[in-house]
Amino acid sequence: MSDYLIRALGFNGNVRAFAARTTETVGEAQKRHNTWPTATAAIGRSMTATVMMGAMLKGEDKLTVKIEGNGPIGPMVIDANAKGEVRGFVTNPQVHFDLNDVGKLDVRRAVGTEGALTVVKDLGLRDMFTGQTPIVSGEIAEDFTYYFAVSEQVPSSVGLGVLVNPDNSVLAAGGFIIQLLPGCDEETISEIEKHLQNIEPVSKMIEKGLTPEQILEVVLGENNVQVLSKSPVEFKCQCSKERFGAAIMSLGAQEIQEMIDEDGGAEAECHFCLEKYQFDQQDLEGFINEIKAQ
Repeated sequence: MSDYLIRALGFNGNVRAFAARTTETVGEAQKRHNTWPTATAAIGRSMTATVMMGAMLKGEDKLTVKIEGNGPIGPMVIDANAKGEVRGFVTNPQVHFDLNDVGKLDVRRAVGTEGALTVVKDLGLRDMFTGQTPIVSGEIAEDFTYYFAVSEQVPSSVGLGVLVNPDNSVLAAGGFIIQLLPGCDEETISEIEKHLQNIEPVSKMIEKGLTPEQILEVVLGENNVQVLSKSPVEFKCQCSKERFGAAIMSLGAQEIQEMIDEDGGAEAECHFCLEKYQFDQQDLEGFINEIKAQ
């Protein structure tokens, strides 16, 4: 099964819901950044939540999520768009702890319990939307739940999970977001709460082969899910040599000349995918000529 996400309504339009399978996507991030298991779970949960938030956008809209706690993995940054494309990195990928008291990867210890979750949405307007809430758990799902409630005033339930194999590869990853829409009655809320109390971890559901559609049926009840759309999910980086070249040009002719004099060229590395781009002396001299011609 390939990675994908679904958008859905539930309970006659009183609830909107998202569910995603992200096993290959998180696995690609793990391979690129050589993350250790606890760091894999942290960035994997964060990427899963962010790509589902991307499904709330339209057209060319995109968003960036930064999770910066006081734990040893340092800041995590994730980009996603409305097309199901997501990329992300963790500052210190080689972090791992023993399992926590309930037998799960100790993401809270890696992320920390103090800090901030920041969301920046580029909706194609002059100003970007920025929302920020404090980290309340460090387990990621609870932190996104709190963000939705406080910053966007949308009561939500977020479930995220990542299972890691003994060889550090990703066994299963995915998640769901359930959001109550205005007018949702108490009976519906209590029924959803009852379902949520009895479900197994979403990573276990993915491991068993449940689809995003089936996950929402478990969370909301079989007859309460109306799927609106289905779209693929993938790790995809928008970096390119042209973009890094433009960034080098922005440094100015003097600094570029220093690169030529000191190193005879330059190398740029993308934080998100670790792709390296080489610029030789001829490239840099071309940038200087372009700057002088402006």
